[in-house]
Amino acid sequence: MDRCVLQLAGLLLGGAGMVGTLAATAMPQWRVSAYVDGNIVVFESVWEGLWMDCVSQLGIRLQCKLYDSVLALPPALEALRALMCLAAGLSLLAFLAAVAGVHCTPRGPRAGAFLPAAGAAFVLAGTLVLIPVSWTGAAIVRDFYDPAVPAALKRELGSALYVGWGSGALLLAAGAAFCC
Repeated sequence: MDRCVLQLAGLLLGGAGMVGTLAATAMPQWRVSAYVDGNIVVFESVWEGLWMDCVSQLGIRLQCKLYDSVLALPPALEALRALMCLAAGLSLLAFLAAVAGVHCTPRGPRAGAFLPAAGAAFVLAGTLVLIPVSWTGAAIVRDFYDPAVPAALKRELGSALYVGWGSGALLLAAGAAFCC
């Protein structure tokens, strides 16, 4: 019975982590405009994501534009995209393997190799989520406190980073549950 509860908890954690990974990958709020130097009158908010930039004017009008060319992107953004897409795909495969391997009935079919493979895939997916999210967060903090960066170009941590950190933690917890 304990094993069944642990497997179902791992499945729920892994499913939530997978959904969070997909959401963080798609969200445009990775880097958001910062309001520094006493500037309280703000007409525009800028969001920068992996796939698009968005500008909100007075909270009324929102315009988003997909990046024009993959070749024109900075190499760091290409790496972030690749890692997040790899993590999303791996978390989906891990979730499917976990669904195939969970057995909570005494007479149910035993899929012995699926659960450890799902656990390892969840741990790897969680690590792959945490790398680009933490990398971006560290770059934002470094640039925010750099006096050489103009105030108009300073950014703050966006909500996609928090979603990414949470989903990475959920994926690691699901991997630990299936590896036990």
